[in-house]
Amino acid sequence: MSNDLTRRSPDPPESTPEETQLPATREPVPERHVFTPQIDIFETAEGLVLRADLPGVSLETLDLQVQNNRLTLFGRVPEAAGAETSLVHQEYHEGDFLRSFILSENVDHDRISAKLANGVLEVFLPHAPKSQPRKIEVTGS
Repeated sequence: MSNDLTRRSPDPPESTPEETQLPATREPVPERHVFTPQIDIFETAEGLVLRADLPGVSLETLDLQVQNNRLTLFGRVPEAAGAETSLVHQEYHEGDFLRSFILSENVDHDRISAKLANGVLEVFLPHAPKSQPRKIEVTGS
């Protein structure tokens, strides 16, 4: 694998504190489980492709950001059962997805693109253009 993603940030806690803030909106949200989504990373001639499984996440509940060389994805999954229901048996825990990566200088942040289809997020991290060799003119004093 290329050095474009140098390291993964630590895994998030099993559940968020009682009042957590969403990365983009900074609105308090009630306590929920936070899961680390499964990620595959592929390298192509043009850059890296990152695929993340985010079942239940929609375009409206997905936040993908690059800030200070960190790519962060946060996907909120809406609750399946309404407030008027009572839980009888549970095997699937509802929660949100959170994952972040430190990007290297080899990624062109301005051209990062992403698409979400059928619960799979695909992020394209293009290589930054390499500086071309050039002759430097030296002047006298």
